[in-house]
Amino acid sequence: MESFSLKNKTAIVTGGGSGIGEAISKKFVEAGATVHILDFNKEASEAVVKEIKKESNLVEFHKCDVSNQKEVIYVIDKIAGKGQIDILVNNAGVAHVGNIENTSEEDIDRLYSINVKGVYNCIYAAIPHFKKNKKGCILNMASIAAVLGLSDRFAYSMTKGAVLTMTYSVAKDYLDYNIRCNAISPARIHTPFVDGFISKNYPGKEKEMFDKLSNTQPIGRMGKPEEVADLALFLCSDNAGFITGTNFPIDGGFIKLNS
Repeated sequence: MESFSLKNKTAIVTGGGSGIGEAISKKFVEAGATVHILDFNKEASEAVVKEIKKESNLVEFHKCDVSNQKEVIYVIDKIAGKGQIDILVNNAGVAHVGNIENTSEEDIDRLYSINVKGVYNCIYAAIPHFKKNKKGCILNMASIAAVLGLSDRFAYSMTKGAVLTMTYSVAKDYLDYNIRCNAISPARIHTPFVDGFISKNYPGKEKEMFDKLSNTQPIGRMGKPEEVADLALFLCSDNAGFITGTNFPIDGGFIKLNS
């Protein structure tokens, strides 16, 4: 932890009120960063903030719909008004199960508005502040679905592919401003979302389906949110200062050992 310090840095984490975003928020505070959680779910996010504040006051929640550009700009400008922003983690996202035939126009619009436009909005709002400071770190949450085909993940794969190519483009365009931009591509991570998905779609077969989904990773289990947070901490620390424009799978061997 001492090696990957974020002391005196300010980080914005979208979707920080649950799952991977919650783990990243907690890890960054442990590493010394002041963390601003942007999330639409007020109740869950305030619970996370309350838990973090038992150990540290370096956290604040901002209710924000990342699909609304005016709202995002307002919140990020407000945070920047308190001091320099160093890190932006674009973690907020939603999922959808289905192929192109059972993916409606409404489904596409919903996933695009959060998974693609939400990432665009946050980078768009943060870039002027990073340029002014002549440094910054952006970390986007992509997915293994961005780089290989997964059954019944048409809309989700499309949006995560966009996140990955946005990462490459931003990294290229802002090299001269010392702004780094990377992506993490998780495989299946054990979060409350996964438990809820299994309970909803496979009632009475929860353990069977959990084991089946776990074994789709060659390593034989799902990842932990804390493991993704550890990778995020490294990539957003000064130790990763020579890394930009790169995608980092964290997948239990899924991509290389299943391709």
